[in-house]
Amino acid sequence: MVGGGQAGLVIGFFLAQQARRFLILEAADSVGAAWRDRWDSLTLFTPRRFDALPGLSFPGDPDSYPTRDEVVSYLKAYAETYQLPIVLDGEVRSLTPAEAGFRIEYNGGRVTADQVVVATGPFQQPTTPDLAGQLSPAIFQCHSTGYRRPADIPAGTVLVVGGGNTGFQIAAELSGTHSVHLSVGSRQTPLPQRIGRRDLFWWLTKTRLLNVTVESRLGRRMQGRETLVGSSPRRLRRLGVELHPRAVDAKNDVVQFADGIQLKVDAVIWATGYQSGYAWINAPVLDAGGRVRHHRGVTDLPGLYFLGLSWQHTRGSALLGWVKHDAEYIATQVRILADARETRPDASERDRLNPREPQETDHAEPQ
Repeated sequence: MVGGGQAGLVIGFFLAQQARRFLILEAADSVGAAWRDRWDSLTLFTPRRFDALPGLSFPGDPDSYPTRDEVVSYLKAYAETYQLPIVLDGEVRSLTPAEAGFRIEYNGGRVTADQVVVATGPFQQPTTPDLAGQLSPAIFQCHSTGYRRPADIPAGTVLVVGGGNTGFQIAAELSGTHSVHLSVGSRQTPLPQRIGRRDLFWWLTKTRLLNVTVESRLGRRMQGRETLVGSSPRRLRRLGVELHPRAVDAKNDVVQFADGIQLKVDAVIWATGYQSGYAWINAPVLDAGGRVRHHRGVTDLPGLYFLGLSWQHTRGSALLGWVKHDAEYIATQVRILADARETRPDASERDRLNPREPQETDHAEPQ
């Protein structure tokens, strides 16, 4: 597996249940690094009862919401509980099809494997619009991945760009210490955190809306919509945040919006999302836009899978407590292919006895 976040850990859990030998390569120095790199006050909008991975409950009040640090601690505990074989600081440099399966070169060595699961998730390369480069170097700028706390942001007027949950949450936090403006370039659907006495995700689970598939008519409609959980324009206005449409131009210390209004800023936080980073994959599984061609995470290249993608199969595919469903499906595909290869007529004795192990070929110096 490539990636030591929740997707990599949970597929490891299922493969361990099959008694397979496998390796998890994690680029960072600890598991769950994508969570560790988010802002300090981040709190999940899913209660703990919905955040557990298979086999280990999420500690604490099931109806409360875990913090960033609690998620990181949980993922570390999960890896330790199931003694998952993880190589830290093992950034993958290349993945190439080979006669024996796949050859992976990473920071510290090389390994060959019959099958590979790319579990790097949807948050790979932070992206900012071109107009960021039009602002003066004197203006403080950072992507949301670089934001930690209000004290790090210069005093004055702060513009947060991005209308997703991240942009709304950061704008709300900054409103207590700064003059905050939020630029929203797309339409969102605000949903309350609680409906009656129940959390929103209790209702989404009961109505099976999180199980809506990407192929369904409803799923196709939902994919293009940003959903806000526990946030809304009305709530931000009550906090003193001023909302604007899409930011379309910038010069020196001034940003212009689609309605023609201009704003002089002291700092800009770009909550503008991510793009895929698969340049290290030397295999024909990406389309012209760099997106993975797959069905439920299974590519056309036998033995190569993806896990943790947004809308991989359902609305819940990229969520902490729901990635297990896709992982179990991928683990089944791994077993089916391994069994087929084991019983093929031309299989060698070695193939029949041990068709699935990743074989380490040497340990090269970091490149």
